[in-house]
Amino acid sequence: MTRIKRGCIARRRRTKIRLFASSFRGAHSRLTRTITQQKIRALFSAYRDRGRQKRYFRRLWITRINAAIRGNLVYYSYSIFIHNLYKKQLLLNRKILAQIAILNINCLSMISTEIIK
Repeated sequence: MTRIKRGCIARRRRTKIRLFASSFRGAHSRLTRTITQQKIRALFSAYRDRGRQKRYFRRLWITRINAAIRGNLVYYSYSIFIHNLYKKQLLLNRKILAQIAILNINCLSMISTEIIK
């Protein structure tokens, strides 16, 4: 019986992994074992940070809204503003409110005076 060589399949698998790690520095892009370790680590970090990114952006939006409200002196705090938004059933999410706070502060003051009425 003839000997079966696996070179082609193994090489194809390794080159696929190497293409993933081609932008890594040093041995992380050259040695197969460290490439696989770095690939696992990179994919795990990407998965973890997708959740963190959502959290960080929400914190940023809340900070921007709070700063705009306190600077406008219509409300004393962010929590009172959001509570009154829900009571009046104005369905504006935090992302949109933060964009309004940055781009058009007069519109935010109009919204806040509408809530007070």
